[in-house]
Amino acid sequence: MAAKKLRRARLSQELCERLSRHHITTCQDFLCLSLLELMKVTGQSYYDVQKLLCKVSQACAPKMQTAYEMKLRKSVNPSSAFLSTTLHSLDKVLHGGVPCGSLTEITSPPGCGKTQFCIMMSVLATLPVSMGGLDGAVIYIDTESAFSAERLIEIAGNRFPTYFDSDEKLFCMTRSIHLYRELTCGSVLKRIMSLEEDIISKKVKLIIIDSVASVVRKEFDTKLQGNLAERSNFLARGASVLKYLAEEFSIPV
Repeated sequence: MAAKKLRRARLSQELCERLSRHHITTCQDFLCLSLLELMKVTGQSYYDVQKLLCKVSQACAPKMQTAYEMKLRKSVNPSSAFLSTTLHSLDKVLHGGVPCGSLTEITSPPGCGKTQFCIMMSVLATLPVSMGGLDGAVIYIDTESAFSAERLIEIAGNRFPTYFDSDEKLFCMTRSIHLYRELTCGSVLKRIMSLEEDIISKKVKLIIIDSVASVVRKEFDTKLQGNLAERSNFLARGASVLKYLAEEFSIPV
């Protein structure tokens, strides 16, 4: 929750812009500063800064809920808790599909079809809820330049020929999938940190990163001293933000 943007903490636009000039854009950035540092960057009094701290803390603190409320929310509409893979055996193992509100990691040896599966899930997320989809957009972060628009259209047409029965519907589906090619750990992390506003403005219902392992392997040789710590830090920061986004917007990642 600390990854929440300050704009969503109901601070004034003027204050958010002022903080942004000091590279303070999230609740975590704000809460990591001392009172004196906050007084300096905001230009406000000790008393006003204390009120700001309370406001930001409340904005990013998870709301209390009972175990019963969590169970009830999922039992009222079980389909909204998962994005079905349309593969019966896999959905059965996953108890309904890829869960909304949490992270799912897909691992396998190279060449087993992970990218094809991700492309298929992109199509499924754009489908209407009545067809088991999420009726939303997709953010697809491609770190290996492996995404194929032609394959996307082919999968959509072959799997759902009745629904995608016109070029217009296929065109509409492709416009709902937003592709970002990020080839370094730094650019991947920067993109992840900026996703919150994209999720809201583009009505995103699914986030895919294909794949984290690719950029990590290229940049971190764990045999070298210090690389293991840097690698762990990168993975922890990225996972923390993605977990927040999944939970905050109840979407599968």
